[in-house]
Amino acid sequence: MLRAFTARRIAAAAAYGGGGITALGGITFGLLVMEARLARRIISATPNGDPPVADGLYGEEHGGSPLSLVMLGDSTAAGLGVHTPEETPAALLANGLAAIAGRPVRVTNVARSGSRSHALRGQVDRALQARPDVAVIMIGANDVTARVPPAESVRHLGYAVERLRAADAMVVAGTCPDLGSVKSLMPPLRWFARRASRQLAAAQTVAVVEHGARSVSLGDLLGREFAADPLSMFSEDRYHPSARGYAAAAAAVLPSMASVLGLEHDPAGHLGEDVIPIYRAAVEAAERAGTEVSGASVGGRDRGPRGRWARLLRRRSPARDVPPAPAAPDPA
Repeated sequence: MLRAFTARRIAAAAAYGGGGITALGGITFGLLVMEARLARRIISATPNGDPPVADGLYGEEHGGSPLSLVMLGDSTAAGLGVHTPEETPAALLANGLAAIAGRPVRVTNVARSGSRSHALRGQVDRALQARPDVAVIMIGANDVTARVPPAESVRHLGYAVERLRAADAMVVAGTCPDLGSVKSLMPPLRWFARRASRQLAAAQTVAVVEHGARSVSLGDLLGREFAADPLSMFSEDRYHPSARGYAAAAAAVLPSMASVLGLEHDPAGHLGEDVIPIYRAAVEAAERAGTEVSGASVGGRDRGPRGRWARLLRRRSPARDVPPAPAAPDPA
């Protein structure tokens, strides 16, 4: 209940222009700054360079007019950590969507490594030029590591979703991943990173749903799999996902993409769903990777005594059922 109250406070601060809440105190922050510097040196020890360019047409063999998919966000949306365009989340999602829709999918990726949520304003400007049918946003990790007030991050995300929806694009947002699953972060930094990540993810869910889109929790999607097979799920820098890690993320997001476009597809099935107040749904989603949250109504009303109604859809772990390697795209 406390975590739901925290998500409510962050969302309210975003709506009214406040700074929200912060996760760390002054003395603790001093210790964590030193640990963060060490983690940053470890992460940057194996530079990745620029992510592969995945823009282009996928699934051309299906024929018909292509769907327009745009990717927005940070290095995760850009695909940093892999070596070929086919391994990026944009390519994985485009090939999966093309197979479901029976139509080609044209990818425009405006995500940039290192982006924080404030960068979404410029990214949306570029994304709208592609007239997207569906937009996927993955952002939040850099906001946490830079200690951006969560209400500020959420305000930028909500505005981006609002603009995309006003242009008739369907929107799916992958919320902030659980940075506590990154093994280069040592306790107590890892513990605070987990708490801050989940607080932001819950608040992002509220903002996304309030603006007419759907959220998918990325949470600790790679955490459990990483513990069993760290060389497989993370790239050489031990921070960004590997090709298999991105495939797991794509498997989590793809069913929601298909659903918002009116395409029935959920190969992994789901474990159940509930219609509950948005703040409860947001917190529960942050705790379980792959969970989707969307708007709902009860008795013809979108809101109840505890705020907006939301549908919480629990899916099986996507990390164990990743999509196959895609074919290369034609040049954009």
